[in-house]
Amino acid sequence: MSTRLDGKVALVTGSSSGIGAATARALSRKGATVVLNSSSSAPAGQALAAELGDATYVMADISDETQARELVEASARRNGRLDILVNNAGVTVKIPHREIDEVTGAVWAKILGVNLLGTWNVTAAAIPYLRAAARDQQGGSVVVNVSSLAGIRPTGSSIPYGVSKAAVNHMTLMLANVLGPEIRVNAVAPGLVDTPWTAGWDDERSLVHSRAPLKSSAQPEDVAEVIVGLVHSYQVTGEVVMVDGGLHLR
Repeated sequence: MSTRLDGKVALVTGSSSGIGAATARALSRKGATVVLNSSSSAPAGQALAAELGDATYVMADISDETQARELVEASARRNGRLDILVNNAGVTVKIPHREIDEVTGAVWAKILGVNLLGTWNVTAAAIPYLRAAARDQQGGSVVVNVSSLAGIRPTGSSIPYGVSKAAVNHMTLMLANVLGPEIRVNAVAPGLVDTPWTAGWDDERSLVHSRAPLKSSAQPEDVAEVIVGLVHSYQVTGEVVMVDGGLHLR
């Protein structure tokens, strides 16, 4: 099995920093042409595109169905195909789980709009292009959703965030069931990852370091490595792979 991705095109949403940026770099090192995306932070996305050489950056808010479709169409039009989709874009609002009154309808709309509907919007728009690309390559095309341990265990930055990721996990299984053999669909479910998003989460980091069997939180590159592994895993579909240092065991 080749570990190169030469000639393949990958779209990575939410890729101006953190897990998305690490994944874009990892796919580019394997030879893929990468399309970067974010809903803001355009300078960071453009700088990463320049760093990667043949990458491009497209600003789009994936919670908007029209913008999500235009993002996918631009990716395929500029590069002639789309082989790999990594749905990484996500948002949260940090609310202690017992603070029920702080969970407003606006909070639910914001989190579900990006994490769940945004993932659906991009995937649904990408399916025709992924199917077309699958006809001339081993293993077909692939979608990898970036979920969270909070979608598996009752943890995470807020209840709406955990619920959104649980829905992404189930959507992963359902799409894998209907999109094969042309398209494989899997997800990664990280625990705490050291990104700009979690820079101030010292209490959570101490808890992970004390309780997880591997005594550490993940780096973005750790998650990117698993994502690339799933891209290459031609007999794997419908799986949600935890990347949490074993925290789920405790």
